[in-house]
Amino acid sequence: MPQIAQIADTYSSQIFWLLVTFGFVFFVIGLGMVPKVQGTADARDAKISGDLDAAKAAFARADEAEADYRVRDAQNRTAAQAVVAKAKSEAAKASEVKLAAADAEVASKIAAAEARIQAASTAALAQIETVAVDAARDMVARISGVDASEEAARNAVKAALAHG
Repeated sequence: MPQIAQIADTYSSQIFWLLVTFGFVFFVIGLGMVPKVQGTADARDAKISGDLDAAKAAFARADEAEADYRVRDAQNRTAAQAVVAKAKSEAAKASEVKLAAADAEVASKIAAAEARIQAASTAALAQIETVAVDAARDMVARISGVDASEEAARNAVKAALAHG
């Protein structure tokens, strides 16, 4: 068979070209392209791990900043509450002083009004007594026709007012 006889002649040529092709592929792809691809992958992995480390560090700094913020916030709240308490205390003291002054003023006005009322009451009683004496003398004169003395009428009016 002629095909079998040609195998030995073409077999060595096919093996040669197979080795040349594989050698070319090995040198071009294996030694040229693969290291570049591997370097890119390594660089990407290094960048990712660096970014993750930076993110972890930033997260830790953020946690520290938040803790500092919370401490400052608590201190500020405490200080604000102290200021509010002091303001309330001062306002209460000022209110007490104003209230005491107003109470004293009202008490003096009440005392003055009571004195005026007492004076008016005394004057009114004196006028009532005078009017009553005049009225008693007039009634006695009209009813009995006798002219009563002012002193007798005054004594009768005082006795009636004392019992009344």
